[in-house]
Amino acid sequence: MTEFAKDTTDRHLAVAPFANLTVVEISNSVAAPFAGQIFSELGARLIKVEKPAGDDARGWGPPFWEGASAYFQALNRNKLSVVCDLRQPQEVAALVEFIVEHADIVIQNLRPGQVEKLGIDGATLLQKKPALIYCNLGAFGRVGPLKEKPGYDPLMQAFGGIMSTTGEPGRPAVRVGASLVDMGTGMWAVIGALAAVLERVQTGRGRVVDVSLFETASCWVSLLASQYLASGELAQRQGSGASGIVPYKGYKTLDGELVIAAGSDKLFRALASVLGHERWAEDPRFIDNPNRVKNQVELYALIDPLIAQQSTEHWEQLLDAAGIPCAPVNNLAQMLDHPQTQALGLVQDVPGTQMKFLGLPISFDGQRPAPYAAPPKLGEHNHLLQGNL
Repeated sequence: MTEFAKDTTDRHLAVAPFANLTVVEISNSVAAPFAGQIFSELGARLIKVEKPAGDDARGWGPPFWEGASAYFQALNRNKLSVVCDLRQPQEVAALVEFIVEHADIVIQNLRPGQVEKLGIDGATLLQKKPALIYCNLGAFGRVGPLKEKPGYDPLMQAFGGIMSTTGEPGRPAVRVGASLVDMGTGMWAVIGALAAVLERVQTGRGRVVDVSLFETASCWVSLLASQYLASGELAQRQGSGASGIVPYKGYKTLDGELVIAAGSDKLFRALASVLGHERWAEDPRFIDNPNRVKNQVELYALIDPLIAQQSTEHWEQLLDAAGIPCAPVNNLAQMLDHPQTQALGLVQDVPGTQMKFLGLPISFDGQRPAPYAAPPKLGEHNHLLQGNL
């Protein structure tokens, strides 16, 4: 216990609102590790509990970077890794003892039902420590016919309706490349846990917080779902476009792709002028957004060939000058190298390594939280808990 209390990791962070919190993360993969990383990057002491073989994400490569997959390293900086064999009752008991004595928050995303079998579920631990905040990151949610079923990001993009609206019309559904369901669920876990922390300040009591991949996926399609609930008509695949807003999509240019978001009547008039067809704005087919949505095939058939005649830079300059929102379709290298990315300081060095990662998308008084320690080796910090594990 004393070795944990005397942890001398240099954590002189300029932005550390969670410096007084100890978070125990019992997790694998993406969702819970991302939640844990948000806490750790904002100053919390984060104890990552891993099985003897380690977080599965350690092997999700190539590419590998300084001892583990780039996936794992990107999600686990600033953490302390402790190995706990959950098949060994004495190690489970030690973990419970540690949580009761030290933890403010527990976040977990083990297989459905596993924490209950082990006696490390929220209800059990809150009986031992009523002020504990315990957050479950599940697959399909805590109740319902699918509550025991496991889930991963692509499964939830499919089941939650995201894939049904992603891709080109008439072609198979497409998964969004980024793990937006996993990482979104991690964000909701942090939001829920922090709401419970605020409540605990007032009441002195903790609570169990539940989030799930399916609930996050359903949230991400809530605008599209509202259109269906209002009209009874299913949103179709829009490619780079948006259901209910026209013109609002990507176009091929002479040397790339450009997204133009002329999402109002005023912007459409400006776009028609830039394209040399001012009269489009008075055409009954295109005179307002409902009519443009209704006649979008005809409108896009007019716009597409015009945009294809010039370069992305040509159109960017004209559209920017006219105040029409637009953006090139950057690849990752272009995004990372862009002066705007550099000005924001989004790409951050990890101390003591050659690794660089994208930082959290938040700043306090103009300062972005920064990593202060490398991702841990498996079991690297077991010595901090010698009294328990």
